[in-house]
Amino acid sequence: MKFDVRYYLVAILFILFDLEIAFLVPWATVFDELGWYGFIVMVVFLGILVVGFVYEWMKGALEWE
Repeated sequence: MKFDVRYYLVAILFILFDLEIAFLVPWATVFDELGWYGFIVMVVFLGILVVGFVYEWMKGALEWE
């Protein structure tokens, strides 16, 4: 049985952005101990992910026809 390539692309993007949550939960639990350095590092991390998300959105990878 053949699957469309877009199915795999959406699955990979889901895994990528789902792993983001795996990094956010431990960060949120020790947020007070990390201080401003931890906050800035997480903002940079989230910024990189947002840039990737916007790029995929503009390329039409999230469109399902």
